[in-house]
Amino acid sequence: MKDYEALSRKHFDAQAPQYDERDTVYYSREGKISCRDIAHKLSSFSYTSLLDVGCGTGFLIDLLAKQRKARYVGLDLSPEMIRMAEKKQILGAEFTCGTADRLPFPDGTFDIVTCSQSFHHYPYPDKAMSEAFRVLKPGGLYILSDTGVGGIGGWIDNHILFRLSRSGDCHTTNRHGIARMMEKAGFVVAESRQISRFIYTVTGRKNKAAADPER
Repeated sequence: MKDYEALSRKHFDAQAPQYDERDTVYYSREGKISCRDIAHKLSSFSYTSLLDVGCGTGFLIDLLAKQRKARYVGLDLSPEMIRMAEKKQILGAEFTCGTADRLPFPDGTFDIVTCSQSFHHYPYPDKAMSEAFRVLKPGGLYILSDTGVGGIGGWIDNHILFRLSRSGDCHTTNRHGIARMMEKAGFVVAESRQISRFIYTVTGRKNKAAADPER
């Protein structure tokens, strides 16, 4: 199997210095759409701790920190993306290198876990989903926004285009597929929205009585 993590790390390390400024489909355009949608949703929520998985340059955390004072943690596998995020010196934020399927945090740490435009790079999506569930507090929210399609378009991406790609793109699905994955991980799907032609945001809740499913 291709080393998708190594490909993603190389791809985003190279993009990091220009990522925020280059507002195009290959750089940050879709990411900014997802981040702004998540920030708008969270503007009406009360929370004290948030983890952004696949945080990139910290664009989402920067938006959120201007809305609400909280503990913000950003995690990304690209050291250069983390370096760019740290340069922003966002109040209340800390950044660390890591991968979505091995989150370096204790159970029940965060009120909110977010993931914007990075889930399609994860070679172990079910594990990434269960890890988000694990580190959330009971009652916490997992908000995932990504680009993806189902049907024949998804099959072409997954079985042809992504196999040829050198940017670490691994798999795609639509919001219905994400909702099914959330339910399998133990979440109750609270909201599923299409926010543009190909971009969606799905929100899952870890119920207060929930126990972590077997992993």
